[in-house]
Amino acid sequence: MRIDFPEIHTPVPGLETVTVPEMVTIHQAYDTEKIDDVVEHLRGELNNKIKDKESFQGKRICITVGSRGIPDLDKMVRVMCDTLKEWGASPFIIPSMGSHAGGKAEGQTEMLAGYNVTEETMGVPILSSMEVVQYDELDGIPLYCDKYAMESDGIVIFNKVKPHTDFRAKHESGLAKMIAIGIAKHKGAAMFHSFGFHRFGELIPPVAEKFLEKCPFAFGVGVVQNAYDDICTIEVCEKDNFMETDARLLEIAKEKIAKFLFDDIDVLIIDEIGKNISGNGHDPNVTGRNITRTFGDSTLKLKKLFVRGITPEAHHNGNGLGSCDVTTRRCLNEVDWEVTWGNCLTTGIMDATMIPYYVNTDEEAVKTCIHTLYSTDPKDTRIVHIKNTLSLETIQVSTALYESIKDLPGISYVSGPEPMKFNDEGMMD
Repeated sequence: MRIDFPEIHTPVPGLETVTVPEMVTIHQAYDTEKIDDVVEHLRGELNNKIKDKESFQGKRICITVGSRGIPDLDKMVRVMCDTLKEWGASPFIIPSMGSHAGGKAEGQTEMLAGYNVTEETMGVPILSSMEVVQYDELDGIPLYCDKYAMESDGIVIFNKVKPHTDFRAKHESGLAKMIAIGIAKHKGAAMFHSFGFHRFGELIPPVAEKFLEKCPFAFGVGVVQNAYDDICTIEVCEKDNFMETDARLLEIAKEKIAKFLFDDIDVLIIDEIGKNISGNGHDPNVTGRNITRTFGDSTLKLKKLFVRGITPEAHHNGNGLGSCDVTTRRCLNEVDWEVTWGNCLTTGIMDATMIPYYVNTDEEAVKTCIHTLYSTDPKDTRIVHIKNTLSLETIQVSTALYESIKDLPGISYVSGPEPMKFNDEGMMD
């Protein structure tokens, strides 16, 4: 359902006198350390860390594969399958992504195929089902696991480890969360989300502990990516160090994540948001704006957020607009509100996709942000302009901001200053 928002002409006294400062293009540099050969590295981890390889002889071993993109995902899954076969096991794969892909078995299989993870490329069966088994409960909360996984002789918990977008805890997105939500399929994910993100940090560890106690666990494989999305860490763990490994990899991920190398911004302009960028449209670990309103100034001191558009890959899902201060009529007209609100209701946080204040043009939006800072002299406004929260290497900053950060480690000059460019319609080219 698309809405044709009308042009709006809200009188804003003084807006016509606002000047937009010139912008300087800069480069932000991050730690480039990465694993050059993920296949050989993972093969080495498996052979060095798994102590009792003989125990896999003749066993059916399940491997979890989630929905978050990881470079060389297919290569890593293949080496796990091949190594397990070398140990005499019969591995198979299950999609492990909670309610993603519409909560449908076929959709989850198709999502894996998009990562080149198919029965043909992996050389093992892919068993996709929404059927789950309850293996225990936690204070009256039923705990679920994929039926095929529970019927196996051992489950490999494989997942990316990274900071979550909506809560802070010792265990966020990673191996323990794969147990609590990913492998619990649609039924378990819906149950878990019903308690709200504010309880995730409290609930995930005991759920993982129950799983390790009651379910046929084989081993864990955690992957961390650096700021350039290259894989920098792969670790294999067994039951006795599973939780410790998950927590430690999260700390590494938090150090490696791409973010601003400064923490005080008056106006942030984002060209595009979308579900392909982050579950929140834009990564709250970068912007500090998450749907649970829990990050605050601990991530970034940001006064005004202007979102210009939605990525084509988002398929008109406007998730993330609810946390911005201003957008444009053009952006709102691109949103499918039925899809957006449906996605929002899964989280139970209904203000996540509120319709923000909007104006007709990009130029009006930028000037409105500057004007409503009130106490800031326009020429001193600290403005940042980025494509999206995955593209933070080369960005634009206002001259005042550049002067205050130019000597920081990792910041280098590229070009400028130059005026912020708007076309005859008041839009950025």
